[in-house]
Amino acid sequence: MILLPRFRFPRFILCAALLPLGVAFAAEAPWKAGFAAAKITPGEPLMLAGYASRTIPAGDVVDDLHLKVLALEDAAGGRSLLFTADLIGFRADFTGPVGARLTETTGIPRERILFNASHTHAGPAVMMSLQSHYTITKDQAERLIAYTRQLQDQCVSLAAQAIGRLQPARLSWGVGVVNFPMNRREATERGIILGVNPRGPVDRSVPVLRFDTPDGRLMGVIFGAACHNTTYGSRDNQISGDFASAAQTFVERQFPGVQAMFMQGLAGDANPYPNSLNDPAKRSAAEIALEHGASLGREVARVLGGVLKPVNGPLRAAKETVALPLQKPPTRAELEQTNAKAGSTQRWVADQMLARLKAGETLPTSYGAPVTVWQFGSDLTLVGLPGEVVVDYVRFIEDALGPLKLWLAAYCDDTCGYVPSARILREGGYETRGLYHGGIGYFAPEVQDALVGQVRELAGKAGRGR
Repeated sequence: MILLPRFRFPRFILCAALLPLGVAFAAEAPWKAGFAAAKITPGEPLMLAGYASRTIPAGDVVDDLHLKVLALEDAAGGRSLLFTADLIGFRADFTGPVGARLTETTGIPRERILFNASHTHAGPAVMMSLQSHYTITKDQAERLIAYTRQLQDQCVSLAAQAIGRLQPARLSWGVGVVNFPMNRREATERGIILGVNPRGPVDRSVPVLRFDTPDGRLMGVIFGAACHNTTYGSRDNQISGDFASAAQTFVERQFPGVQAMFMQGLAGDANPYPNSLNDPAKRSAAEIALEHGASLGREVARVLGGVLKPVNGPLRAAKETVALPLQKPPTRAELEQTNAKAGSTQRWVADQMLARLKAGETLPTSYGAPVTVWQFGSDLTLVGLPGEVVVDYVRFIEDALGPLKLWLAAYCDDTCGYVPSARILREGGYETRGLYHGGIGYFAPEVQDALVGQVRELAGKAGRGR
């Protein structure tokens, strides 16, 4: 078992963490909050997600995986559910059915239910059908489907637990910074590769949402970062929640009894640096992940002990499916050329396109993906985006909504593929590979206008002002 290093806070920091300096608590609380969590570490060897080069199931467990939920109720009685998990991603064929079940069992509208995955590449693949972009045996696929269906059941049971634990709460938030996220689009004579780009754009912000009892006792915390959970590389066939799990464990050990939840940001083109593939010291993935997790955990603790801004209600939610435009399909000859090219990141999509053309099917022109906006009074806007969204969208959305009181999350509700910007599509590289689940095709440059336009519209519906 890997143990996180203990971190001793000076006494004045611990006192500050119990009661943020910038928050004055009143007798009445404008919210109710309830938390629940469950271990979702597989009980048998399963194929891990994220790297196609893996050929055997993983049985070694470095640290446990968890599914967590927050139930939130505003003063008007409106309830919401937020799920986070140490998983590669929640897909539409998972969140659609379980979202409907949750609405039926809890009465909570679908727009007030949000799923976010940490995107760890050291957890089991999440799949609901035998058709997949992973090359695995039928037996392994069936085992993964059984695991995924169990996850759906756990979402429903955990939601009931969290709702049953609702208690008065006050919310406040702040933002920190972490330094290990690194732009991974490295320019070479051969074009853009997955590497290290110190001059490339990256979002290093750490949003932190704090939950306290009316008397100022810390109940829970949700925090984020915008970085792939890929400290574990393709050669590391072990189960782990990577740095996101290590950071949550770090925070929970510093504040016993508190549930910490991680939300992934716009990490489509950001990797942790170093990781097990490029660490100058040649350390293990587990050691590096602990280092990154401790770095992130310390920053969350620092923010918790600082000046935080109150977050009032009510919570207003808006959710729509946006038609993300796809490129005009290549010709059959072009697809065959891509399909025959060794090492092509677009090969899988080309193969699927060819199969559909040979079957006489028409290729789609767009992909429908969910976008969610939660507006907390006039104090905070949470934007939940689908897919693996690249960092360019941070600036696009800030320009559309304004940069203040804004929390941006990706990998929400449908991890369908990479969502590139027009710039990245011009440059080429791994993030142009297109859809890998739920549809087929390569995103067009107009995708950025469609996605940002939908965010702007939903923010207006939810009541955000610039």
